[in-house]
Amino acid sequence: MNKKALALSLLLAGMASHTMAATEVTIAGWGGNDVVAMNKLVNDVLVEDFKAAGIAIKYMPVESDFGQYIINGLSAGTAPDAFYIDVLMAQALVNSGKVAANDKSLDKVSEQILPNLNLAFTLEDKQYGVAKDFNTLALQFNKDIFDDAGVDYPTNKDSWTDLLTKLKAIKAELGDEVSGICVMPDYARFAPFALSTGWKPFNENGQTILDDDFRRAFEFYTSLKSEGVGILASDIGQSWGGGCLGTEETAVAIEGNWISGYLRDKAPNMQYGSTMMPVDSKTGERGNLLFTVAWGINGDGANVEATRKAVDILTSQKAQNWVLDSGLALPSRADLSEAEYFAQPDQENQLAKTIFDGASSGHVMPFAFGLHGSNWMQPVNEALNAVLLEQMTADEAIKMAQAKYDAMTGK
Repeated sequence: MNKKALALSLLLAGMASHTMAATEVTIAGWGGNDVVAMNKLVNDVLVEDFKAAGIAIKYMPVESDFGQYIINGLSAGTAPDAFYIDVLMAQALVNSGKVAANDKSLDKVSEQILPNLNLAFTLEDKQYGVAKDFNTLALQFNKDIFDDAGVDYPTNKDSWTDLLTKLKAIKAELGDEVSGICVMPDYARFAPFALSTGWKPFNENGQTILDDDFRRAFEFYTSLKSEGVGILASDIGQSWGGGCLGTEETAVAIEGNWISGYLRDKAPNMQYGSTMMPVDSKTGERGNLLFTVAWGINGDGANVEATRKAVDILTSQKAQNWVLDSGLALPSRADLSEAEYFAQPDQENQLAKTIFDGASSGHVMPFAFGLHGSNWMQPVNEALNAVLLEQMTADEAIKMAQAKYDAMTGK
């Protein structure tokens, strides 16, 4: 073969090698507001990173019921290579046997994730997927209402008792002009109080026991209404705590970072502050819930190795820093705790910082209930509702809920 032919042959081989190097990896997430952000992240922010890894990303937003889409896809063998796993569905998806456990190739990125987020996706000592973002709960307060009442702002040091005292002082000063808080008959808002006592939704035998610690939290939470500082959201035409705070009908709310966009749009002139959840007056500990989503990997996919590389890139510091700076979500990486975004004094930035810190403070549990799913919350919600509507005493309501849990989780 002459030199010219040899050079041409090598050139064609190199071109073929380069063409074949890019492995297509399909990823799927929610539709709606996620679409624009994910398209920019994949096709702009991370495009060179994927090229360098030899990966071509095909992004598939899903506008329909995402959970059902993934379940059907895994069952039929048509699921994408990587997909969102909401922590509430993690157990069910892992039990399908179709989700790949992490291997050593993801150890490096997992070591950078907040520990409680790794634990949220660890089942039977194996981790499935890498958490991409999260939310916790915090307390938001209307500064003007506290100023008008001459009451000190809530702080990170406040206990349950301190919170109640401050809300009582506001009511004493402002009367019917404002309520202290909308009390929701919802485990997702009550949980931080129960968890701060050390109570857990499931004991070592997988049973739900509503013990004395649970009772103490239950009685405090429902007393917010009986003490005259709490009001049901439905009583003022609202459906959630953000609506109560945003219309300035309450002094405080208990919500996640999702409230910031609502307040920006609906109450643009409101000056508000944020604190972590109050600590249990007895234990001195605080509790919280983790609402989180991971990138899961299809174990039956044709490109598992390339998919793991893609997930690594999607949860890299570069990716998450862009998402944080865009104000879209809170990063799961612990190494972003000192990000410039969190250092800014704006109320939205400080809310985000408070929510971020909440993932690592006190008794933090994932918003997940094994194979029971969201149905597990129903007995607690019914008990809270019965007491808040004055249909039952706390004793009666807890007894009713315990009987339902005995049937659900065994005794």
